[in-house]
Amino acid sequence: MEIPASAGKKQEDSNEKKLAWWQLSLIGLGCIIGTGYFLGSGIGIKMTGPSILITFILAGVGTYIVSEALSKMSAQDPQKGSFRSYAKKAFGPWAGFSSGWVYWFSEMLITGSQLTALSILSRFWFPNIPLWIFASGYALLGVLIVIIGTKGFERAQNVFAIIKIAAIFMFIVLAISVVIGFFGGSKADFHFHYHKTDFFPKGIMGLWSSLIFGFYAFGGIEIMGIMATRLKKKEDAKKAGASMLLMLTFIYLISLIFATSLVSFNKFNAKESPFVIALDKYDISFFPHLFTGGIIIAGFSTMVASLFAVTSMVVTLAEDGDAPRIFSKKGKMKVPPLALGLTICGMIISIILALIMPDRVYEYITTAAGLMLLYNWFFILISFPRLIKASKFDHLKRFIGMLLIVLAVSGTCIHQTSRPGFFVSIGFVAVVIIVVVILQMTKRKKKNLFPQGI
Repeated sequence: MEIPASAGKKQEDSNEKKLAWWQLSLIGLGCIIGTGYFLGSGIGIKMTGPSILITFILAGVGTYIVSEALSKMSAQDPQKGSFRSYAKKAFGPWAGFSSGWVYWFSEMLITGSQLTALSILSRFWFPNIPLWIFASGYALLGVLIVIIGTKGFERAQNVFAIIKIAAIFMFIVLAISVVIGFFGGSKADFHFHYHKTDFFPKGIMGLWSSLIFGFYAFGGIEIMGIMATRLKKKEDAKKAGASMLLMLTFIYLISLIFATSLVSFNKFNAKESPFVIALDKYDISFFPHLFTGGIIIAGFSTMVASLFAVTSMVVTLAEDGDAPRIFSKKGKMKVPPLALGLTICGMIISIILALIMPDRVYEYITTAAGLMLLYNWFFILISFPRLIKASKFDHLKRFIGMLLIVLAVSGTCIHQTSRPGFFVSIGFVAVVIIVVVILQMTKRKKKNLFPQGI
């Protein structure tokens, strides 16, 4: 999600666009809350049951540690490239190249995940239409918006962010209403699972394998680091991140408590939002339609934002020499055609996957996308002590964060349906490593052929 250099310069020069810390917090909320939470959390609940609450607490702690490290680096040295620039400063050009491309792959997978989630949600009204048809339609609309460069899209994004937050609060209010006796509900319907066997129906292994979906629901904190350059006071980056994560974790946990207490965990699946399932048996006929419609609108906005992000990432990589220069060349369109073409190729792959394995595609892509994101978070934590004078407590938090990331990554290996996503993510990383090695060997050969002084 890098911002092009020209845009970064405009942002820095424009006093009108400077942000207060609370504004950055709200932007963070809007960027993070997405289909990964509204749909993906259902997969996590299916894996571990009510103990999904612990999953989200652990993921929240890990996310906070990464966010704090990124905030401190942003406050000390604001960079439009954020984590990619810090990796390059900490370890050299190869690290900037690797971090940038790993993030591009992760965002491409996230786009595919969102595309699939939107298609699954749309089948709420049209259950017999194949998933790939919806995916093709949303992909085409998304690409058209990127090409046109709709004016006012950023303002629309703020509206969509409010829709997401409002949707969660609507669920919470309706759930409370059900518990106190409205819509055919009663106090007896609320069953908070105190006993170990009820709280951990799948044991520790279930909790372990669900960690990736907790982390995925917090994916998007990178935007906080990227937009930190627009803060009025750079030192407020930490305050903005901490406030945002505290608020986000709170509303996540409250909504999940109601969802897991109103219906048995084995009723959840990857085809419906867990919040729709939780209120399905009550006399709230408008809720599924209103909630699903709102999430589709908001989710589509997030997907289009991801398309802008991955396309601009390729352009920035090309401008920095970390991708073929041809990707940064502009034609008659506002967007460099080859950079957009690469993004479209990634979307086509997502549509093909939806066609050949519609039942599992969302879980596979979501797992792979979450893992690719965590690889970059790990990079942020190992870069931190090379750029910031870290205290003993900073090192302790960093190791805790790294341990939680390792647990989330390894947890995907022990679950049958998550394992393919793990291998997909490893495949992408392997490609990046191979390219880095080839580039390093090429540079060495050039140095040997043309030594300095000749």
